[in-house]
Amino acid sequence: MKYATLGLLAAAAAVAAGCANLERSRDLANPKVSATVLAQQVCSNCHGLNGVAVSPNFPNLAAQPEPYVVAQLTVFKSHARHDPEGFEYMWGLSRSLTEQQINGLAAYFASQAPARQDMEGDRARLAAGKAIFESGVAAKSVPACSSCHGAQGQGNATFPRLSGQHADYLVKQLIVFQRTDERPEGAVRASVPEGIGVHAVVPRLPAFLRAHPGLELSLVAESPVADLGRREADIAVRVIRPRQRELLVRKVATIPFQPYAAASYLRRRPRPHHDLAARLL
Repeated sequence: MKYATLGLLAAAAAVAAGCANLERSRDLANPKVSATVLAQQVCSNCHGLNGVAVSPNFPNLAAQPEPYVVAQLTVFKSHARHDPEGFEYMWGLSRSLTEQQINGLAAYFASQAPARQDMEGDRARLAAGKAIFESGVAAKSVPACSSCHGAQGQGNATFPRLSGQHADYLVKQLIVFQRTDERPEGAVRASVPEGIGVHAVVPRLPAFLRAHPGLELSLVAESPVADLGRREADIAVRVIRPRQRELLVRKVATIPFQPYAAASYLRRRPRPHHDLAARLL
């Protein structure tokens, strides 16, 4: 019986030693575990040991710019990124990461050799995709992808590397970007009429920015009206429907208007029962 007890204690000690082995630990809540160990023991399950993911469901992280990885891990940790991959995987995985671990993970993946991805998707669409990447779509005010992501898609600061990325993953992310409420982040310039801005927008800003900490919002009072086609603003609030076909328009509210007049005015000009558009006010 004594030998059995000693054997059990020895086994328990061995297990405890294995759990405490910082060189092979998967403990994301332990600030002592190095970023390299986390990358190789945890991140590699989805993104590959060297940052090259086998499954197109997960992005290649190899050779991604350090500022981009830092920014993404930070918004994951703060729950500011709401796309499915954000709350299904990365919210939990990143919640206990320290700043040092985040910076270390970014450095680890940035130092890996970039992925060389075989041609994926329909080759017939290659020329059209190249044209959008290099020149954008002027008719829809879409800038060239290369203007932010680099001439070779190598990435730039907080803009990710696109070269070598899985085609299916890029398609999925472009769809997410179309649903902008899933990943609101970055600098946004909004043009609003002064009255609406003061009474309707500004009072709601604190709660909005708390809910979306990744956004940097600048408000511009309209005088004169900002031209969205010339990128004088990114979004605008209008009290009339714009006529430019290239703009995406969505009704956000109904504002009631009530005309008033002095009694002496109404005696001179009786109240009409038809459209006021042609009436002198």
